Amino acid sequence: MPGPSKNVIVGTAGHIDHGKSSLVEALTGTHPDRLEEEKRRGITIDLGFAFLEENGVRFGFVDVPGHERFVSNMLAGAAGVDLVLLVIAVDESVKPQTREHFDICRLLGVKRGVVALTKSDLVDADTAGLVRLEVEEYLRGSFLEGAPVVPVSAKTQAGLPELKHALLAIAQQAPGKDVARYFRLPVDRAFAIKGFGAVVTGTLISGTVAPGDEVELFPVGKRIRVRGVQSGGKTVERAVAGQRTAVNLAGIEHAALRRGMVLATPGKFRVTRRIDTRLELLRSAPKMKQRSRVHFHSGTCETVAELVFHAQKELAPGENAFAQLRLQDEVLVLPGDRFIVRQFSPVTTIGGGEVLDPLARRPTLRDAGRAAFLETLQRGDRFEVLAAMTERAMLGITLEEIVARTGWLEDEIRSAANALSQTGRVRIVSEEPLVLFFGTGFDEVRRKIAARIEKFHKENPLLPGISREDLRSSLGRRVRPETFRAALDELLAQKMLEAQGEIVKRAGAAIHLDPEEARTKEQIEKAFAIAGLAVPAVREVLSKLPVEARRAEKILQILLRDKILVRVTPDLIFHHDALAQLRDSLSVFKKTNGDRISVPGFKELTGITRKYAIPLLEYLDRERVTRRAGDERVIL
Repeated sequence: MPGPSKNVIVGTAGHIDHGKSSLVEALTGTHPDRLEEEKRRGITIDLGFAFLEENGVRFGFVDVPGHERFVSNMLAGAAGVDLVLLVIAVDESVKPQTREHFDICRLLGVKRGVVALTKSDLVDADTAGLVRLEVEEYLRGSFLEGAPVVPVSAKTQAGLPELKHALLAIAQQAPGKDVARYFRLPVDRAFAIKGFGAVVTGTLISGTVAPGDEVELFPVGKRIRVRGVQSGGKTVERAVAGQRTAVNLAGIEHAALRRGMVLATPGKFRVTRRIDTRLELLRSAPKMKQRSRVHFHSGTCETVAELVFHAQKELAPGENAFAQLRLQDEVLVLPGDRFIVRQFSPVTTIGGGEVLDPLARRPTLRDAGRAAFLETLQRGDRFEVLAAMTERAMLGITLEEIVARTGWLEDEIRSAANALSQTGRVRIVSEEPLVLFFGTGFDEVRRKIAARIEKFHKENPLLPGISREDLRSSLGRRVRPETFRAALDELLAQKMLEAQGEIVKRAGAAIHLDPEEARTKEQIEKAFAIAGLAVPAVREVLSKLPVEARRAEKILQILLRDKILVRVTPDLIFHHDALAQLRDSLSVFKKTNGDRISVPGFKELTGITRKYAIPLLEYLDRERVTRRAGDERVIL
């Protein structure tokens, strides 16, 4: 049989004892209460689950507790809900938990739903009509304005076909979750099954998961293998976004797992304790002052947060603002994730909002552009968001950082980066690994490189140029290696600079010696040329020159760079011609005396002492003119 064409998660909402669990049982045949205490007391304490397949749609029902003391459990079940089944008993109408649950659904971004008027068998038609008017008035202006309102009775089964029809119609309108995105499963239950080990359940909010997959457990960062997957109470080859999912995990004890954790694609995400958000307060909420503490709920996790408003000192009821939430515990969230905040004491729902930047910076007075940046994030245009993120990244931004902050796929990032690079706003300074840098900053790095080289030539007229490494170091740690290389390569390609090996110089730059320096150069070369192989010490030659030691050393470097002189050891420098003659002498020796020569034989051949002979032989070994064999050398 073909599987369902669509998976839809339905969350119940409503006041205690308005018949949410009974209605789910009447719809699905499964009573969602699973705890002994729930059955004994007749109330839902924790989350319950049930499934219904109807005309190609698989509904996963998440039944939440209606009692005010268990709203935190209700919030854990609201993660990933596609549409709400708002349950209102006609004998009581709208009650406090109805209002709180409904506010929570709105704050969590639920866009669709159906209203069930339960216990319709307990009232007469006039009362039912009056309650219906009250409910429609309450919903006016909300996302459920105009939604189907269906009278039902779990006891008599009246209205159930109409309710199923309404749910099916709304489900067809609900957008499906994205199976192509990275896998994320907020954990709402963790337990052990004998013979199988640790199992977690949750609503699969994005991506897919299959047996054999490696997943990462957040916030601990542990990588685990998936042993098996179930959805709707049945073993499946792969669970997809939008399904209630149970995952059997290998290599971990169930005691190490708890509600609030998240399973996700490994190596992609980072936990956080600081998030920038758009926060909205309910009209019924108290005024929130700077640094107020609240209870924070997102997905299935719950922690304590401190509110820091970016552009104001307090937030009035019914208003919204950009706010940073500083969390007590590490959580995994992504942009677009919704959250709820509840007053610290007494604990009541006061607001919620949307995550904009999950890896937010610490606020500073100098960060004048944060509000504009957050507005860009809120608009959600991928090109604008990537450009803004790159512009705020002083060192540039990597592919891994972009994924962790956005949840975007690699091809989405590369496509946006390529488009932005055409405009010049963003520069791709490295393809593998991908590193982006903001355009004006890249131009500034180019200017700095050119200025550093100009300054070097001015301060070092006798040196041909600066080494690449010294040039990079001169820019400081605020320029990453990939940016430096890209800017330098562009300057070289534009023929503004030239490179000879590791040395970089201004295009056309040449060493110009004044008459005194030219005479000094001739003196240094002559001193070593006359000496042959019995060369004087370097300091002895330099000390006799008419120029100061610093300039003399630089002129010596010119002769070494041009290979007129060759440094064999730190203290011994030989003229190129003398070394060439030595090679010729060894070649003649090999023809007449064979290919082996001893140290005494080498001294006799060259007429030099051991002081020169040993360093020269070691030099010849390095140059592969000779090879040491015991106490002798083989002439190659």
